[in-house]
Amino acid sequence: MHFFTNIGILSVMENETLSQELIFTQERNISSAFIDSSVKMGIAQSVLMVQDNLTECFAKLGCDGIVYREKYNAFWVFTKSKLSFKRRPDWREKIEASTFPIDNAGFKAHINTILRDKNGETLITANQEACVLDLEKHRPVKLTNLNYPKENFPTPVFEEPFEKFDSDFSEADFKYEQIIRAQHIDMSHHMNNIEYIKLALNVFTDDFLLAHEVKSLEVHYTGESKEGQTLRIFSKTEENTTLVVIKESERSVFEMKIEF
Repeated sequence: MHFFTNIGILSVMENETLSQELIFTQERNISSAFIDSSVKMGIAQSVLMVQDNLTECFAKLGCDGIVYREKYNAFWVFTKSKLSFKRRPDWREKIEASTFPIDNAGFKAHINTILRDKNGETLITANQEACVLDLEKHRPVKLTNLNYPKENFPTPVFEEPFEKFDSDFSEADFKYEQIIRAQHIDMSHHMNNIEYIKLALNVFTDDFLLAHEVKSLEVHYTGESKEGQTLRIFSKTEENTTLVVIKESERSVFEMKIEF
């Protein structure tokens, strides 16, 4: 009886050790590159830090974009991100950022990040959804065919589901348009994810953003856009929640819901 109990304990301890190996943690400094006019980490920059920590986590696990391009002729695509804010860290504050995969859903992966202050208090939690596409055909690649974790995932810190947004926007909701320029483009030669968020946040004035603290943010990357194309930004607000959609012609390429 004791023999089987001990085996069970060892199995649990082994699983916990394997789970810990999937967690990438590092100290991050809130430098001037990550702040906005509030002198705190900006909203778009918060997503940037979460996404950046994910790429370093994947590098540690041997499944980042460089490996996938060289070994599988494939690349990662972020499709959704959702963040919950308790407090945005201040300029020059040192924080701890931990990122880890929480599942392997065949063609989709979900990755959690938690940012904590020096006292261990939670600042921001996030969940990101990503998939892998074939570099030539742009078709989804099954994660089980790649070097990607398949089991012993850590316990999630963000389990709130992604939402389906209202897509009923009219010309009355139109705010402004933006031609995509060279500095909006990333390594995939498409519009950079963070640039979409910056365009969406431009529906607010600086005074509004200074007077309202963000509580949650969810973004969906629904299409690709390229240099030279014109993006049209639409938004509508109800109480403390604003929905934003960015279109290229009649095609939606980005959606955002932000709550203050």
